[in-house]
Order: sequence, then C-alpha cells, then structure tokens
Amino acid sequence: MIRTIGLLIYPDFQLLDAAGPITVFEAAARENPDRPARSPRYRLRVLAREPGAVASSSGISMIAEHLTDEPLDTLIVVGGWGSRQAVTCAETLAYIRAAASRSRRVASVCTGAFVLAAAGLLDEKCATTHWSRAAEFARAYPRVRVEPDRIFIRDGAVWTSAGITAGIDLALALVADDLGEAAAKCTAQHLVVYHRRPGGQSQFSALLETDRPGSRFSQLLAWARERLDEKLSVERLAERAAMSPRHFARAFAAETGMTPAKAIERLRLEASRERVESSAEPIEHVAAQTGFGDPERMRRAYIRAFGQPPQALRRTARAVAG
Repeated sequence: MIRTIGLLIYPDFQLLDAAGPITVFEAAARENPDRPARSPRYRLRVLAREPGAVASSSGISMIAEHLTDEPLDTLIVVGGWGSRQAVTCAETLAYIRAAASRSRRVASVCTGAFVLAAAGLLDEKCATTHWSRAAEFARAYPRVRVEPDRIFIRDGAVWTSAGITAGIDLALALVADDLGEAAAKCTAQHLVVYHRRPGGQSQFSALLETDRPGSRFSQLLAWARERLDEKLSVERLAERAAMSPRHFARAFAAETGMTPAKAIERLRLEASRERVESSAEPIEHVAAQTGFGDPERMRRAYIRAFGQPPQALRRTARAVAG
C-alpha cells in the first residue's frame, strides 16, 4: 500500500517544517527492508501554488510541483514567516479546502495552523501552533480552541503541531497511526530522536517565555514564581496587577493565550519538574513546596502536561544521567 503525503509550501516557509516530516516518512518507508511487501510505503510530494524552486526563509530552496487534483492520503501545511501572506492567498486556501475533502487527514506544522484556520478547517476544533504566536492565533481565529502548550494535537482527521522540530513529533505520530507504535519507534531510533519526548506532549518550557521582558505581566509572573507554595487565585493576582479580576483575566488571556490559572500551573510544573528530575526529594514534599498541595493533584497535572507521572520522569532523568 502506498500512501501519498503532500507537503504544501510557499515563499518564506520554514525549511525544517518540511524537511523534518519528509525525513521521518522516508525513514519509515525503509524501516523494514527485509519485508518491504508487508510494509506500507510513502510517496512524498512537495506542492506549491507556483511550481519550481520555492525559497525558504533561510534562502535555501525546495523544488515543488504545482498544486494537484490527485487525492492525497495526507496533506501537511508547513509554517514559516510566509504564512502571513499564505493566509491571504485565495487560491491557496481554496486548494487546501478542496484537498482536505479528498484526503484521509490534514495536518499543519507550526504556523501552518494559521493557514488551516484561514481555510476554515479548524473551526470548533482543538489546535496548537508555536507557543510565541498562540495568543495571536487565538485572537485571529476565535472559533478555534487553542491549546498553546501542546506538541501536537489530533482532533478527528485534523492534526496540528507546535514549532519547527515538533513537525518531527507530528510525523512520528502519523507513522504510528499508519504502521503502529513499533514502526514509529524503529523510525525514531533510526533518526536518533525521541519516539516520545521525555517531557511528554507539552511545549511547556518554552511556554513560560510568556513572562518575557516587555510583557505587562512579566513582573507579576516573576512575583508569582517566588510564591508558588501560596494560594495564587485570580483575585490575588488581579490585586497585585492593580486590575479588577474580570479585566485581569481577559487581558492576561489575550496577551498570553492562556488563563491565569493555567499559567500558574505551568510555573508550578516547571519548578516541581526541576526538583523531581534533579533530586531524591520525596514527591509529597515537592508537591507541597510548589503549591500542588498533595501528590495526587500533582500527578494529575503531570499526566495532562507530560503524559506521565512524576515518578516516571524521575526514572527517565536518572536513566539518562547514567
């Protein structure tokens, strides 16, 4: 069985958004050379509105075919600086809508999610994109349920992923969906990448850059980080920010792409994870000192954010350390 994977690019696309998934599918097609007849294969096609050499944001070009009417198994829309222009291209959006109707699934890498959303394919669906543009994404497409901390999300036949290297994670998940977890794991081993990141399915460490300099909530988050063992309610945070709770919650979500409660949980996850992975401190003590209160609450938060409990992350960290 041959599955045709189409990767849609445009001027100023991010090269790794395309090259990463391409390499994953190539490796997956070769991962079982002893029994090729029993292993589904992939056919890769790079597509663009203007065929020929398409320059990426790095200046390196990739050769693309013209947009095709041929049914695809999977259409992947890549991201990059050029996505800002791609979302305004009526021909590109019309092609995505038509191709989606003929494809088994549709996916995006990084800011390719903006292009899928502009085509109307993410309405009322959960989706993610690069953490630094998640708030902009939520504002631009209010009908999309944005989850800014995820590496990738599947909602029905539509998959979206976070920034740049997350396209590799996405492609491995697509391979697992096609060929099974064993094939995806073998592919990851061949590429010398994680089959599943140790941190689970979260952009988590980068996400905390919401307190970057220049943000009006930077000082507030720094203040909160020093008091994680205390009660940090919306009311208390709003009082510290000299805003009403309602206005604070709306302004915070608009700027960061998440609720205040979610941000505090992320701060607690970051602080607790560092202690879990780097020390032998009892999990119960870590939970109390970082504001989770009890280990069960912390365990549930870890599974949501990382896909595994604290004890599993500790074992992984120790194994990596040797």
